[in-house]
Amino acid sequence: MHAKPCGATHYAKFCPICIVGRPPPETLMKDNNIYSMTGYASVTREIALGEGAAGASVSVELRTVNSRFLDLAFRMPEEARACEPTLRETLMAKLSRGKVDIRVNVQRPEAGVAGALNTESIRQLAALEAQVLDIFPGAERMRTGEILRWPGVLGEQSVTAEALREAVIDGGRAAIAELVEVRKREGAQLKVSLIERIASMEAILARLQPLVPDLIARHQQKIVDRLQEALGIVLSEGAAAPGKEEIAERIRQEVTMYGVRIDVAEELTRLDAHLKETRHILDKGGQVGKRLDFMMQELNREANTLGSKAASKELADASMELKLFIEQMREQVQNLE
Repeated sequence: MHAKPCGATHYAKFCPICIVGRPPPETLMKDNNIYSMTGYASVTREIALGEGAAGASVSVELRTVNSRFLDLAFRMPEEARACEPTLRETLMAKLSRGKVDIRVNVQRPEAGVAGALNTESIRQLAALEAQVLDIFPGAERMRTGEILRWPGVLGEQSVTAEALREAVIDGGRAAIAELVEVRKREGAQLKVSLIERIASMEAILARLQPLVPDLIARHQQKIVDRLQEALGIVLSEGAAAPGKEEIAERIRQEVTMYGVRIDVAEELTRLDAHLKETRHILDKGGQVGKRLDFMMQELNREANTLGSKAASKELADASMELKLFIEQMREQVQNLE
């Protein structure tokens, strides 16, 4: 057991000798949930200044829609702008895709509602008024409302920057947690819907499998009929009867043409494999959006090929059903993270 580097000149982290004895690297817990990229969350936090004093109200609102990448857009007052890096870091740790609109609103009470009398300012104002009355005895005295509106008379209690920051970050983290839960619930519903459509498509494939041998037999009979018709036309024109080589070449051409038309077993096999892989991706969970989008492309390609080879009404109808289910799944997959 080597707990220390072996001494060789190399990248020690890739050496099986050097890494023995080291603690295993920390790994994130696997999450088999599926998350939607659409969601909404709103949280409000109140900042109290004390008994009888109104503080401020902080609201954090999150809206998310689907996007190829993670796009964060912050809208907040300048006094809360210092909280943006923390909220951005939290969002990037919780979300991987989606356009996120983050709105922070700070509401304060009207000025003077939570004020306290500044007796020192009132005494200074009274002294100034007395000096003015000495010079202008006929001047009117100040009224109570004028005194209260005088700057500095009402010592307004204000929310500190630290209290505001704590409220915004706390409300933001709570809103992000709520948003994640909303996206998880919607993702679970989308998963159920996708599984139902996969089951419907698997039922279509199971229905088609037994029809393939019968289709082959019918097309073989068509080959025989066409060959007889073609050879009959040649003979009716009075020309010499075709030789063995000509007949063999005609048979090869007809068999090749119809063989391509009836060879749908490969498409059915690939469709079945793609559906199984789609189920596996959904069961594994996590960030499945891009992988499922790729699977929808593959499924659609095989369904189109099946339709182009359809030499019977059963195959044509099945191809249309499959493409309908695939298109429905594609629309839902676009909303998955």
